[in-house]
Amino acid sequence: MYEYLEVDVSDNIATIFFDRAEKKNAYTPEMGEEIVAALNDAMADDEVRVVILTGRGDAFCAGVDLDYFKAHMAGENKSKGPKLGEEYFVNGWPLDLVDYPKPVIAAMNGAAFGVGVTMTLGCDVRYAAEGAKLGLNFTALGVLPGLGSTHHLPQLVGVAKAMELVLSAAKISAEEAFEIGLVQRLCPPDEVYSDARKLAQAIAKNKPEVIAAAKKALRSGALSSLDDAIKMEKQLSRDIGNIK
Repeated sequence: MYEYLEVDVSDNIATIFFDRAEKKNAYTPEMGEEIVAALNDAMADDEVRVVILTGRGDAFCAGVDLDYFKAHMAGENKSKGPKLGEEYFVNGWPLDLVDYPKPVIAAMNGAAFGVGVTMTLGCDVRYAAEGAKLGLNFTALGVLPGLGSTHHLPQLVGVAKAMELVLSAAKISAEEAFEIGLVQRLCPPDEVYSDARKLAQAIAKNKPEVIAAAKKALRSGALSSLDDAIKMEKQLSRDIGNIK
């Protein structure tokens, strides 16, 4: 069904594997379109309660495919669909990601650069392999970070740290990413997926409508005043029938 992905659905968990191991799961616009489609399918599947994004091989996503990037910079288009940077994955999907009612976990099983990092910032939880390298190398390539990362990154690590990382085109270890709050857990490389799956299983035991409401409340509360957060909690509690 997919050219660049493999999807497994079991135990109420949909796992989307990036399946370009020979290219370190480098990103292409076609791959982005498939990620959007696979996540939309997971959201529409009543069997699925949690989604995991991870990679095949020893990398999560090494960033944009260099052949596509070079063609883009030369004003050419190697994609069968939209041009690099004009695809829905970059411009619309980041909004969908935070609004999905089902939690999305990024299991960063290895190196993640560029879009390989920014695609995870809107996920609900990020796990990373010990020793993995994460690169926010956009300015070194002459481009700006996208996928809403200029919104998410300062929220996760603070404005000053986000400035330091982006302006210097930093490459950091998973250990530093953990220290600054960019990822929530470090795992042995061969246990990243299994650890993410354990979290997904714990989430999947709870009622989907409660999980969706909790996710919405936390997303909203993080950007609201205390008064508005309390109002949202009450409204969502009414919606799921906890209070009248």
